[in-house]
Amino acid sequence: MNSLDDLLNQGEFAGRHLGSGEAAQRQMLETLKVGSLDALVREVVPAGILLKEPLALGEAMREPEALAELSAHAVRNEVWRSFVGMGYYGTHTPAVIQRNVLENPGWYTAYTPYQAEISQGRLEGLLNFQQMVIDLTGLPVANASLLDEATAAAEAMAMIRRSAKSKAAAFFVDRAVHPQVLSVMRTRAKWLGIELVVGDEVQPEKVFGAHLQYPDTFGRIRDFSDVIGKIHAAQGLVSMGTDLLALMLLRSPGAMGADVAIGSAQRFGVPMGFGGPHAAFMACRDEYKRSMPGRIIGVSVDAAGRPALRMALQTREQHIRRDKATSNICTAQALLANMAGFYAVYHGPGGLARIASRANFMARLLAACVEPQEKHFFDTLVFSVPAADAVRSRASAGRMNLRYLDASRVAVSFDELTSLQDVADVAEALSGKKADINRLVDKLPASIPPALRRTDAVLAHPVFHRYHTETEMMRYLKRLENRDLSLVHSMIPLGSCTMKLNAAAELLPVSWPRFASLHPFAPPDQVRGTLAMIQELESMLAEVTGFAGVSLQPNSGAQGEYAGLLAIRDYLAAKGQGARDVCLIPASAHGTNPASAQMMGLRIVVVACDENGNVDLADLERKIAEHRARLAALMITYPSTHGVFEEAIVQICEAVHAAGGQVYMDGANLNALAGLAKPAKIGADVCHINLHKTFCIPHGGGGPGMGPIAVASHLTPFLPRHPLEGDAVSAAPYGSALILPISWMYLRMMGAGGVRRATELAILNANYIAERLAPYFPVLYRGARGRVAHECILDLRKLKPSCGVSAEDVAKRLMDYGFHSPTLSFPVADTLMVEPTESESKEELDRFCDAMIAIHAEIEQIRAGAWDRIDNPLKNAPHTALELAGDWKHPYSREQAAFPRPWLRAAKYWPPVKRIDNAAGDRNLICTCPPIEAYA
Repeated sequence: MNSLDDLLNQGEFAGRHLGSGEAAQRQMLETLKVGSLDALVREVVPAGILLKEPLALGEAMREPEALAELSAHAVRNEVWRSFVGMGYYGTHTPAVIQRNVLENPGWYTAYTPYQAEISQGRLEGLLNFQQMVIDLTGLPVANASLLDEATAAAEAMAMIRRSAKSKAAAFFVDRAVHPQVLSVMRTRAKWLGIELVVGDEVQPEKVFGAHLQYPDTFGRIRDFSDVIGKIHAAQGLVSMGTDLLALMLLRSPGAMGADVAIGSAQRFGVPMGFGGPHAAFMACRDEYKRSMPGRIIGVSVDAAGRPALRMALQTREQHIRRDKATSNICTAQALLANMAGFYAVYHGPGGLARIASRANFMARLLAACVEPQEKHFFDTLVFSVPAADAVRSRASAGRMNLRYLDASRVAVSFDELTSLQDVADVAEALSGKKADINRLVDKLPASIPPALRRTDAVLAHPVFHRYHTETEMMRYLKRLENRDLSLVHSMIPLGSCTMKLNAAAELLPVSWPRFASLHPFAPPDQVRGTLAMIQELESMLAEVTGFAGVSLQPNSGAQGEYAGLLAIRDYLAAKGQGARDVCLIPASAHGTNPASAQMMGLRIVVVACDENGNVDLADLERKIAEHRARLAALMITYPSTHGVFEEAIVQICEAVHAAGGQVYMDGANLNALAGLAKPAKIGADVCHINLHKTFCIPHGGGGPGMGPIAVASHLTPFLPRHPLEGDAVSAAPYGSALILPISWMYLRMMGAGGVRRATELAILNANYIAERLAPYFPVLYRGARGRVAHECILDLRKLKPSCGVSAEDVAKRLMDYGFHSPTLSFPVADTLMVEPTESESKEELDRFCDAMIAIHAEIEQIRAGAWDRIDNPLKNAPHTALELAGDWKHPYSREQAAFPRPWLRAAKYWPPVKRIDNAAGDRNLICTCPPIEAYA
């Protein structure tokens, strides 16, 4: 190790990120009987799309260098005192939550809790969140988070349209909603064919529903009971945008008669982060629960009859309903919802009431110094001033951001962090005079009228009263963490999910105050560093995909799909081809594809797949010919959801273009393309990018995610606009901006060579697993040269007829071996789709393969009659420690149940519950916290 390159070791991070070194790679290649990685890639990827030049991403950086460069961006940001409000507020993340949840891989590397038996910890956290929302909104059902307040309002509008009995075509929106909320609602309404009526007073008989704001964007608190009653009399429904902290003091939306309540939980301990990620919420009346988008956590029982949590009503997962979907919600904001719920647990009702009362006190104190326009308010005031520019000048001198509504009106919002000195400084900025606040503090009139003051008790469940010391809270969080399986335990081989390493160095900047403390609508000259980082990330993503423009606004993969289709529809409309409304979607597509197309008002035409899992070219040609005049787009995933590179992809794109349509490429599988091929060069017009897959943003147990879109030059004018300037798809201009440094760090530290090598290893690892497991579980689809892409589908469909074992039984049995199941029954029923990613070592791949082979041997025992078809390790899986400590009446041993392989003796993850009864939980839906003794 004497060369300068060796000493500088610029590829050090790639060596840490990639699971296998050269020796292990050679062993896997020998198993595949291939001479090199390059040779394997040529067998997998069609020659016509392979890149001949490396990506122009520059050389890799070591961790200290990348962190130093990003830090140089951060110091260019100026963190002023923010009194802007508009749904974004200063808050303090309790250190016990920051350290033990936000910065803890045991929490942020977990996957969406589809396998509920090994997800009980975060499911309990999400149930706490739902209970909090239910209590504060006064409505009986809540979901486990949505993407942001604006998209939640748009979802509520769509939900009301399908639930209301009114036959009216229009929907009313209160003019006093936050402007970014109105922007997203306008975007959503356009292609859903909903006429949006924005105003101050609603005409109930002319609308099927209304969305009201309480408190509103100007701080007013109004009693909407009469308005809601009139809308109900006209058979319409009402949603209400609200503020959870305000609801500690204010009468609830449910008490006023609202049918739906939405909002953001950001101010419950989640940093502003230049716009996100934040957990939005939705609550509704019981009769509308089956129309509610997003996930609901419910209480059921396991096979031993003990209480257990799960995602309830899973057929409501809208993307599972495909073309019958009414929402495309897939990723939510689970990590942030858990943080917000834990904030409520830690503070309890008394602490939250104190924080709310303090914010209200500070606003009342300011009102005593400078007279506001309204007398009834919670934390936000509007002032008439002679000249807003003079106020701006004085505020800027004190490094304060206020909200300037026009030349003579200024708004101010206070929050958890507001101090007495802040009040005095703001008062001076507004009036030009120093305020003697000390003489006023004991003489403040109330700002909440008795009719709007909350009188009912909230957060009465014991969980909100038990953990108010840091010691108890720390132990509670650790206890929940220990109930879940995450990447800290083992590989999570979920196909189509790319559960790769989320490196600690990538996550570090998320907690930096100069990124975390920025308001999304702070002036551009205060956020130069973040904007520079964002521009660089956009350029890097454009280079990886080959496109001309990128928007980082979509804050989930499904939102990226929506934004991409929106660009296509707006582009066609601008050309006078708005009547093109047919979207071709292969039968193998992820369910969010037809769901997103439906939301865009497109007619979905399904294209068949052939026996090899590829798009049936003859059927595609027939469908194009049939719908040529109205063809808008083809949505296609590449490589396909079946885990293969289709040889005819360029031909497919050309056929769509020849008919006047556009090609939308789903970027879910970009981890098999990055550095090897570019979607734009293949023929796509737009592609969404899952930053929470290919570019290392963690899944967080079900969110956050990010789904930026990259587009060809002709679509760049139709990218989402800033929400304060035009139609947007998310509440904040750059979506969940706080987590963008994660992907920036990954690309900087990997460099061009590292990105390509990661893709090559993802392909190698998948083919190695396919080769090892093929003698036991056939691989359903392979490419033209007998290889798979970055994932493979194991065919278990013949097991049930021959021995009664299902793919679900194998999935649950894997828990006993310490593994999360591969993707179950998607895209083909009774199969397992395996995606190992590039981050796993050969040792871990072999451990997984050994587990699967051992399970195959257990299946053979059942087939041979050695074990009963009902009472066997697969049907009884998973096995809990409590079960092993009790009476044992099974025909196999305790050791066979819990320690079927030697490695488990050194490190055993114990599933906390047995197999959960899904049907019982759906028959009797309970989405609130059970009695505390149920957790014993």
